[in-house]
Amino acid sequence: MGLSEPERLEALLAGEPHRALWRYCRSLAPTREDAEDLLQECLATALLKLALLRDPLAFRGWIFTVARRCFLDLRRTRSWRERALYASADEPTLRDRSWLVAQWEAARLLARTGKRRGAVLALDEIQKVPGWSETVKSLWDEDARNGLPLRVVVLGSAPLLVQRGLTESLAGHWTYPEMRAAFGFTLQRFVAFGGYPGAAGLAGDPERWARHVRDALIETTISRDVLLLTRVDKPALLRQLFALGCRYSSQVLSYTKMLGQLHDAGNTTTLAHYLELLGGAGMLVGLQKYSGSAVRSRGSSPKLQVLNTALMTATLGLSPDAALGQPEVWGRLVESAVGAYLADAAAAGECRLHYWRDGNREVDFVVEAKGGLTAIEVKSGRRREAIARG
Repeated sequence: MGLSEPERLEALLAGEPHRALWRYCRSLAPTREDAEDLLQECLATALLKLALLRDPLAFRGWIFTVARRCFLDLRRTRSWRERALYASADEPTLRDRSWLVAQWEAARLLARTGKRRGAVLALDEIQKVPGWSETVKSLWDEDARNGLPLRVVVLGSAPLLVQRGLTESLAGHWTYPEMRAAFGFTLQRFVAFGGYPGAAGLAGDPERWARHVRDALIETTISRDVLLLTRVDKPALLRQLFALGCRYSSQVLSYTKMLGQLHDAGNTTTLAHYLELLGGAGMLVGLQKYSGSAVRSRGSSPKLQVLNTALMTATLGLSPDAALGQPEVWGRLVESAVGAYLADAAAAGECRLHYWRDGNREVDFVVEAKGGLTAIEVKSGRRREAIARG
């Protein structure tokens, strides 16, 4: 006899999945009491719809989606609506810093009043407010110092345009501790599958996971966030450059060699521009060689670096086991994972990131921060596999 629906749901939620779901509900709800209500509503809804879940491997992503929809439904009720404020910058009139501050002050008033303190502020189309990130970071830091229970959701319809206005670090890609807490990822799985939470539920089926990353993430980002928002005269060349970058991530490749491997190649200026576009979309960057001269650094061959190792694994079509069986490939994945973390810090303005090479001597990463230099050499091998599994 098979399991009943309540028993099946209990089995799927046993252990870490239930704790991860609670943390997610707590991150959405204004107060702990609301989070408990949200969790109960989510479990009740999941029980009614569990028959629709055909693939147990997709449970985590599915239950998180149920929780989010329950959150939106509960927010429409009277008790939550009284402590939630939605504001959109998508209006004909000018939206500037003063408008943003006014919305924030209104939300602060909601958070301080009522029977239960706390409120949610949702800011939509944020990329249309000039200098939005500095203002949001300043106001958020002020509330954190004062202990004000105000939760803020920042939304934007164009990730590339949002990134252009992001000069303060608000929230980056999901890091290893976050993926470990939410999905039980080991360090080895994080290196192989990267930090995309939407695809994490498919990690048990590498082929489905890779198709999801290629179709729902890579293709969507290139088509919507790059090609539709920026003039690209040779879209096929941009796609080829991205694939080349995934294949040679963590390696130094001159523009001349790139031109030799790309069809319909333009010139080095075109390739450098396309690398900037891919970097702005959070996909691929070209690190410059460290030199005391800024001119010499800009004229150096770039070291290609994916910003999430999931892009590399999905594009190469390798399963984690296959990658582990090839020391050279696994070494490049490990180095790319370190480079992606450092590149995130560089994008947030915390440091400058380079590489260094002189003949056969090379340093993987040179981090320039607070007036000092730190050289980082990444090593991986069979002797470190035990560490990776930990």
